[in-house]
Amino acid sequence: MRVLIVLTLRRLAPLALPLAMAACAPPRTAAPSAPVTGSTAVHQLAIVDAQAPPFTNGTWMPFTRDAVVAIAMREWRMFGQPVDDDPPNTRPEPLPQDKPERQEGLWQRVGEYWWIGQDPGTREAAFTGKHTAGGEIFKAKNDADYAWSAAFISYVMRIAGAGRRFPYAPSHSYYINAAAEHATDGLSAYPIQAYAPQLGDIICTGRGAHPVAYAQLPTLAPFASHCDIVAGVRPGMLTVLGGNVDDAVTEKHVPTTPGGTLAGPDGVPVDTRYPWFAVLKVNYDEPVTPPAA
Repeated sequence: MRVLIVLTLRRLAPLALPLAMAACAPPRTAAPSAPVTGSTAVHQLAIVDAQAPPFTNGTWMPFTRDAVVAIAMREWRMFGQPVDDDPPNTRPEPLPQDKPERQEGLWQRVGEYWWIGQDPGTREAAFTGKHTAGGEIFKAKNDADYAWSAAFISYVMRIAGAGRRFPYAPSHSYYINAAAEHATDGLSAYPIQAYAPQLGDIICTGRGAHPVAYAQLPTLAPFASHCDIVAGVRPGMLTVLGGNVDDAVTEKHVPTTPGGTLAGPDGVPVDTRYPWFAVLKVNYDEPVTPPAA
């Protein structure tokens, strides 16, 4: 069954070029490596776990919400615990030397997100916070070509022990589509008015002039989007963590309805800053714990 799931996801890959560009920004120039299919995909099933530590194979510990939240928060602390609740694109662009993703100790960490978060043999696995797959330093103004927010979520899920239940990819649109199409047993997609996100779930917003709507899923082409991991739930508010936000792992706060959803029955997000359109429920090895009142 797992082999069929992975092969199904591999067949979706040709529809998602160029995936790396849809991770957090509209397509520009870089493109991901060619999809792996057929016997090569079957061969990679045997080595896909070799790129990650042994404890991530799902047999050492259960795959839990607490693990995902703790790992995401660890990475947030490493980047200095930044918080950004401003509307998007309202902060001035930092100087190249001030971008966290290009600083010593952090560009290497972004490289680990790529290396561990992607399947072996993909070109994106060799990216860092400031290097191309060939080891060349790209200009800071071109960092949208190497947007790593989806790589961050893929890394967190892999390290937490999701195994093959999560469709690791350089683009959020890849696993959003997979969840909407029920192509994996690890994710389920819901419209924002239909499901209240829980700890460890993933919320997704569109980007660009014409953001995608839930009714359009699954799409036949990649789309610009961004997703965050829910790290805190309280009445009327979510705390979420996302990668490549202000060139760092950054926290923000997202208002919710009294019932905990991102929108009321009309589907209009409570949060006026972002066009949230989907919630991805993650299939953990534990029941949902209701948030404290």
